[in-house]
Amino acid sequence: MNADADKVQANILKSDTEDLLDRVTAYRIGMESQAIDEIERELRKRGVNAVQIADHREKCERTCLFLPDGIAKTCSLCRSPAIKEGWGWHRLMGKVPIFPHWLRCCSRHASQL
Repeated sequence: MNADADKVQANILKSDTEDLLDRVTAYRIGMESQAIDEIERELRKRGVNAVQIADHREKCERTCLFLPDGIAKTCSLCRSPAIKEGWGWHRLMGKVPIFPHWLRCCSRHASQL
């Protein structure tokens, strides 16, 4: 394996299952086939089957926001697929609202809008 492949594999191993499911569903179009194969292999090792991946894909198709090229928009606050977008506040030290700006939020951060 070359250094890039080693980095990809290390990243896959340290990622949680939900993140890997997002990658092979919501972000699949923008990924290389070898990376998809490695992620799907790791998901199988973790006990995730094809039906569960298909269910996650259907959920993403129903709830996520997508760019014109078919890749899910990413949450402004984390790496998860965005389900909502709109005006939110840029906050100083995460607390004091300073100025409004456009945000995309995943289900975990949707309350920020």
